[in-house]
Amino acid sequence: MHISSLPGPYGIGTLGKNAYKFIDFLSKAGQSYWQILPVCPTSYGDSPYQSFSTFAGNPYFIDFDLLVKDGLISKSDYKNICWGEDDTKVDYGLLYVKRHELFAKIQANFENNIPADYKEFCKKNAFWLKDYALFMAIKDAHNGASFLDWEEDIRMRKPEAVKEWTKKSSSRIEYYQILQYLFFKQWHLLKEYAAEKNIKIIGDIPIYVAADSADVWTHPENFLLNKKCVPKEVAGCPPDAFTDKGQLWGNPVYNWKQLKADGYAWWIQRIKSSLQIYDILRIDHFRGFESFYTIKYGSSDAKNGKWRKGPGVELFKTIEAKLGKVPIIAEDLGFLTEKVHKMLRECGFPGMKVIQFAFDGNPDNSYLPKNIPENSIVYTGSHDNEPINGWIETAAPQELENAMKYFELKDKSKLRETMMNAALQSKAFVCILTMQDLIGLGIGTRMNTPSSVGLNWKWRATENQITPDISKWLKAASKAAGRINEE
Repeated sequence: MHISSLPGPYGIGTLGKNAYKFIDFLSKAGQSYWQILPVCPTSYGDSPYQSFSTFAGNPYFIDFDLLVKDGLISKSDYKNICWGEDDTKVDYGLLYVKRHELFAKIQANFENNIPADYKEFCKKNAFWLKDYALFMAIKDAHNGASFLDWEEDIRMRKPEAVKEWTKKSSSRIEYYQILQYLFFKQWHLLKEYAAEKNIKIIGDIPIYVAADSADVWTHPENFLLNKKCVPKEVAGCPPDAFTDKGQLWGNPVYNWKQLKADGYAWWIQRIKSSLQIYDILRIDHFRGFESFYTIKYGSSDAKNGKWRKGPGVELFKTIEAKLGKVPIIAEDLGFLTEKVHKMLRECGFPGMKVIQFAFDGNPDNSYLPKNIPENSIVYTGSHDNEPINGWIETAAPQELENAMKYFELKDKSKLRETMMNAALQSKAFVCILTMQDLIGLGIGTRMNTPSSVGLNWKWRATENQITPDISKWLKAASKAAGRINEE
């Protein structure tokens, strides 16, 4: 469950009271992990996989009640604000307007009483923070336009233009730095609390960064761009059984030749920073490190792309040489070749097994609970799937029939609990269940439908849905599966 899906009265989940309560819920249920989506700021489409910065935190998650304790805001400043009509959905449009109105008040109060450790925070994070804050300040001055639509001198980061924009945007730059300070202060306090309760946080690193991001603007040399910083090629997936046009993600692809020449410094910095935020890293679209699919920039779909060679295991050997053994989960779903399997074996990272993908009728299907190996993380579904109850309604009839036969069930209503138990009882050394499945939700509560924009990343739980009964069931089921070692 992502931070955004936590309950609470302020339009989106935050790093406040309900995040601590959720850690208590996990602790009482005898759990060891909480998996979340990327915590970086979201851009167009509200996707945490399309961010303005791979290093920054999402200011929407800053909790106001904690800021009251810090004297940065009064309860009266926000208690009467309407954050949306439906507490089970995030209204991002409303958040954008209302949050920034409040953040302006917070900035004024913050600057009147600057915390002692603020300068140190800015200094420690200077390698990304200054560029990100300047990038966002210039975006605001251009009404949110992509940096590709800015004037050429600042789009190309000409020194004089950078100097001029830095000078005239000083207050707005400060604004974005303050928000990052507040996010990370609250984040690290929450993470410390999780550690006290023996809960490790599994975070998520998207393989790619957004085209309109501080990462691309600041380090164009790391991406395949033309001389005007426009991508030559973009990322995606080829056509398959699910989509005849493929998936056009639109992210610029990496210039691996340049990254290798630089000793993969940017990736090492990215992994190092991520390890300060999360305990364990799930890397999205892991197969893209072996070879990646690219489409010519400007294409309307992903039909006419080509595969290019990635850095392979060399990247991860270089990371290990610099940072030591890194706890990584490889998101190895999708079209996998023998070369991809070989890279995974050489890296040694556990892959993902999703039980919803198990029922094509093939007895050797690697997602069937009986076939799942120990060195893997098992899921009933991910943020890209329907919850089990939704899957029951939308799966191909033959797949559903195969699932019922496999579990020897006559009643569909028993499938949700049976599938969760099968995941827990599999050989996989870690099992992750979705909160929607634990609550028993169905259609309309999935987090994301790939290749669609506008209806995603909105689902939220309500306080009365996260019950002690679920905690008791989860503890008993985990214990029965031998996943809790206690008397």
